Amino acid sequence: MPPAESVAATAQTARLVRGLGLLDATTLIVGSVIGSGIFVAPSIMAGYVQSPPLLLGLWLVGGALTLFGALAYGELAAALPRAGGQYVFLGEAFGPLWGFLYGWTFLVAINTGFVAAVAVAFAKYLGVFLPGISEDAALVALGRFHFTTAQAAALVVIVALTAINVRGLRTGALVQNVFTVAKVAGVAALVVLALASGKGAPPARRSAPKASSSDSSPPWPSP
Repeated sequence: MPPAESVAATAQTARLVRGLGLLDATTLIVGSVIGSGIFVAPSIMAGYVQSPPLLLGLWLVGGALTLFGALAYGELAAALPRAGGQYVFLGEAFGPLWGFLYGWTFLVAINTGFVAAVAVAFAKYLGVFLPGISEDAALVALGRFHFTTAQAAALVVIVALTAINVRGLRTGALVQNVFTVAKVAGVAALVVLALASGKGAPPARRSAPKASSSDSSPPWPSP
């Protein structure tokens, strides 16, 4: 085979397989962005800022910062269309050592911890509907070691999703599409119900505590 044809054949075999369509890629990104925090974080933020305009403004600022990162990753992926993601980007920018370190860190710490945290959050939400799933319900107790029903549920979820992804790309994409549509529909339903109810209350204003007239001591400790 002539050298030119050999190079062309190698490039053809090294090309990434387009196994996901536009819908699959969109639901993958949306599903990654809309996690369990969307149902918890707004109430926590509202308790701190106590201002609907400021709360919405913070979400917009966070969305803008996320968009900048997404555009940067999009440019990098277009410039370096190879499997590996950040591993490839760091290796090309700073050398193979940094790509190697990131790859192993992602495997043993970053992604592992993220999966565990999401599984624990899922078990916590599931416990609302199934009270038997709780951190207080121990299945095994050996001294200080306790294996609870919530931990068992989180473990089952991790194993089930791993099996789905091992089964194949299309199966994983189908499950991702279903769950993403369910999450988006849930958020949209909450927004529609909140607007349709017509009920609300002005945000509570916390006033600073008033000093007592009998207290003439300075607000700092005496030497």
